[in-house]
Amino acid sequence: MTLPLAGRTALVTGASRGIGAAVARALASAGARVALVSRSQAALEAVAATLPHAPVVIADDLLQPIAATTVAAAATEAFGATPDIVVLAAGTFPLGPVDAIAEDELETAFGLNAIAPLRLVRAFLPAMRARDTGHVVFLGSLADRHVFPSNAVYAATKHALRATAEAVRAESRGSGVRCTLVSPAATDTPIWDPHDPDAQAHLPNRDEMLRPEDVADAVLWSVTRPPAVNLDEIRLSRS
Repeated sequence: MTLPLAGRTALVTGASRGIGAAVARALASAGARVALVSRSQAALEAVAATLPHAPVVIADDLLQPIAATTVAAAATEAFGATPDIVVLAAGTFPLGPVDAIAEDELETAFGLNAIAPLRLVRAFLPAMRARDTGHVVFLGSLADRHVFPSNAVYAATKHALRATAEAVRAESRGSGVRCTLVSPAATDTPIWDPHDPDAQAHLPNRDEMLRPEDVADAVLWSVTRPPAVNLDEIRLSRS
């Protein structure tokens, strides 16, 4: 049986762990050749060693303004063309009252969660439109539409990401380029480790969270729909 993404290429940011790594595994298992992007070369190589179809490792710091250009160039050189699918899963997760968030946390959160995806879209979108095909998947969150105490900064970045996704979708309608926002509820990934959610009454317990594979399944489903079908948004929660 032919795999649904056989012959296709994909780039996944934040691919060294958590949801990004799960998405990379799901896309590769469906036949795609995947480029993995994160800061850590060693962590990316560990993930790549588990994937079929000659994965590509691109270690870069997406907080740097030039990173979008260098990542796009590296992926295009490796694949011989712009990736068919781009999944923007990199992110950071600051928690705390507004007046307790340090300046470096603030800059990192907006830089990685909101500005880096926008830069990457600008790097990849023109080539996708020129060939009349492509799919950009944004990894949102419950926080892209709801705000909770101690979550203002993270929610602000995810609201910004939602705005970018909706603008890209509206601007790309009819171009052959698809855009999907996947918004999961709390998911059990390493971003929770510094916050010890099981010990915090106002945070969900880890056994009540989604798993990275649940989110990866949603991403895979969105990118394997018929070309004329765009899934604007997928919201995931625990049943």
